[in-house]
Amino acid sequence: MSNWTRDLRHALRALLRTPGFVVLTVGMLGLAIGANAGIFSVIDTVLLNPLPYANTDRLVHIAGSAPGSDFPEEFPLAAEFLVQYREESKLLEDVSTYNSFTSTLHVGDRIERVRMSAPTTSLFNTLGVKPALGRLPVPEDEDQVVVISHALWTTWFGSDPGVLGQSYSVSGNDRTVIAVMEPNFWFPDDGTLLWFPQVIRAEEIEPGRFGQPLVARLAPGAQVDTLVAELEILARQLPERFGSESADYVRLIEQHRPVVRSLEKELLGDVAGPLWILLGSMAIVLIIACANVANLFMVRAERRQSDNAVRRALGAARGRLILSQLAEAGVVATLAGFLAVAIARLGMPLLLSAAPASVPRLSEVALSWTSLLFTFGVSVVSALLCGLVPAVRFSAPNLMRLREGGRGATRGHHWGRNALVAGQTALALVLLIGSALLMKSFDKLRNVDPGYDTQDVFTFQIAPTEAHLTDAPSFARFHLDFMDRVAALRGVEKVGIVENVPLNEGLATQRFHTESTEGEEGGGTLLSYTWSAGDYFQVMGIEVFRGRTLTADDQVSQLGNVLVSRSAADLMWPDEDPIGQRLQMQDQETWETVVGVVDDVMQYGFRQAAEPMVYFPLVGQDLETSRVLSSPGYVVKTARTGEIASEIRALVSQVAPTAPMYRMYTMEGLAADSMVELSFTTLTLGIASALALILGVVGLYGVLSYAVAERTREIGLRMALGAAATRVRLMIVGQGARVLAVGIAIGVGISLVATRALGSLLFGVEAFDIGTYLGVSAVMVLAGLAACYLPARRASNVDPMVSLKIE
Repeated sequence: MSNWTRDLRHALRALLRTPGFVVLTVGMLGLAIGANAGIFSVIDTVLLNPLPYANTDRLVHIAGSAPGSDFPEEFPLAAEFLVQYREESKLLEDVSTYNSFTSTLHVGDRIERVRMSAPTTSLFNTLGVKPALGRLPVPEDEDQVVVISHALWTTWFGSDPGVLGQSYSVSGNDRTVIAVMEPNFWFPDDGTLLWFPQVIRAEEIEPGRFGQPLVARLAPGAQVDTLVAELEILARQLPERFGSESADYVRLIEQHRPVVRSLEKELLGDVAGPLWILLGSMAIVLIIACANVANLFMVRAERRQSDNAVRRALGAARGRLILSQLAEAGVVATLAGFLAVAIARLGMPLLLSAAPASVPRLSEVALSWTSLLFTFGVSVVSALLCGLVPAVRFSAPNLMRLREGGRGATRGHHWGRNALVAGQTALALVLLIGSALLMKSFDKLRNVDPGYDTQDVFTFQIAPTEAHLTDAPSFARFHLDFMDRVAALRGVEKVGIVENVPLNEGLATQRFHTESTEGEEGGGTLLSYTWSAGDYFQVMGIEVFRGRTLTADDQVSQLGNVLVSRSAADLMWPDEDPIGQRLQMQDQETWETVVGVVDDVMQYGFRQAAEPMVYFPLVGQDLETSRVLSSPGYVVKTARTGEIASEIRALVSQVAPTAPMYRMYTMEGLAADSMVELSFTTLTLGIASALALILGVVGLYGVLSYAVAERTREIGLRMALGAAATRVRLMIVGQGARVLAVGIAIGVGISLVATRALGSLLFGVEAFDIGTYLGVSAVMVLAGLAACYLPARRASNVDPMVSLKIE
């Protein structure tokens, strides 16, 4: 212990004599370790911490696929699947439906739209969770109860236990609060604030109403592949059990294949890949920083060879010399660890604010004890990486250094330092290539034409509940009148409404028949559909190719006129003029007449193809079956998108005082949010690659600068014998260029493999994009040559007489 204490005191004294060295090494290591600690904190919370459910390894998500059909590649199931699986499966202990939507919560004077879920009562048993207060719902509760989240309990009810037994208006019905969940419980996303049960009775099921994802708990010992085989057999029995005679349904069941994956994978979605990529990129930055610091320690050890030779001559063991040099590395790494904690703590809010909202459990991310242990563990490893090789290499100095009186430095090719720099260059190139590929993808995605404009468009929703709003015509008149009120506001150019705002909401799908396919078994085309009114297409800049848009008369007079998108027209009437053609939604008796063809729009994001679509008016031909459009999305064309919300809210309070105003966005913001996963990864990887480039260039510069310093006498002698300054510069630049070339060659080889991990993030760019590889390599060459030139220029300015006098 006394030897360690003495080594630490000696290390501190030695480091205090070189404050520049301490600032540089601690700064490089602290920045790199801090970046790793921040990313690790996110990964620890989101990916490594287990989900707050029991038997997580046995929880699965169940959906369906139907190869060969025109259904999506994967789709949620229908209620009959739940009943069949729950009653007949031998491999499932429990199963439940779930969903996620926004609806109105009315508590006293507070009325807001919040995210909620309506699962079957078995959800909580399936997940194996218990409430913090109260009891969980049972089938006998029907749909009269509600379970609230801990977050809702603390924010809306002030953590009052008396909330149990109280009734509130939830999604239009009075429901009694029976439970408050634990603080860490979330499902299916951490924005869900309450759950109320839905009752599914086998005798009331209408087969084929898809849209219900399932969550289930496997029986002990059950395997996923065995479960898939069992569920496929059970699904085949559905038409017979539920009496469906629809040829389309029977055919779909014949094509049906179960999709089963772990619930953890389903809830985390695609966030795991980008997060691991970010941690990997920051780890590369740390390796590069360690290489730089190791080079600096190597230089420091070389300069102290004479001192080590004296200590060795006086009887110091080699182990003592190694430990004394490792002590300095340990002090530097410890200081870097403290700096890293400060950087991670300060940078965490910035990191979380830039992260996609789709990343679950972001609100739980913090610099935990696990993160602190990780930080200091990395610091210890960094100390070993930075100090061990120089300590071992120079702990057995050549005793001939004593006869030289401490002059000069070890001669040779310094392959160790050159290898470190080549490795730095290779790793920096890998990050630069990955970052360039993502930047290119982001640029291509940003320039995609989605079929609509995103500039100067404000969107919002309201959910009026006034007593006179009882049917489709009354809601239509309300919305048409309110559009006129909004259009009269200062700076508003046009106003429209649509049931499903692009980039914000999904679409319903159904089969549609034309007059030529009417009556055909299994006929019809699967199309998405929505409702629109006002100047929706003009506000959004959606081009009208043929005919006209829907007028006010179309909206309220039951004319049965509709619009179709260009791709829908091509599918339904490939060789005919769609204007005047008629189409019929499956299971409906009325026929609609096409009066216009509009451009396709990208509903779900700029990566996905546009949906073929039908646009209905607010009021259908049959008032009894006409869809009641209670809370559509308003789109407002105005340059005042950032300030108009309060004025619209004032209008809402005049016409519908109890109606919440929600989903307030700008289309420009929605477009940015749709690309946030790629932009977040691009930003962080770009920062990492910039740091790597800077550190790599600094490393190359440092090696060449030291090489020039130790070869000063040799260079002076060459110049004294007539060597030109240009030749000296070329010699030094050539030395650096060789190291640079090796690093670039290795980096390109690694990148060919590593960039495959970016596959899901790339858009319009191949993982091996030769232009990107050549361009980034050229940047690396230029940066490296710039780092080579400065030491070379200094070498060519050496005064031969001065160096010879020293000699």
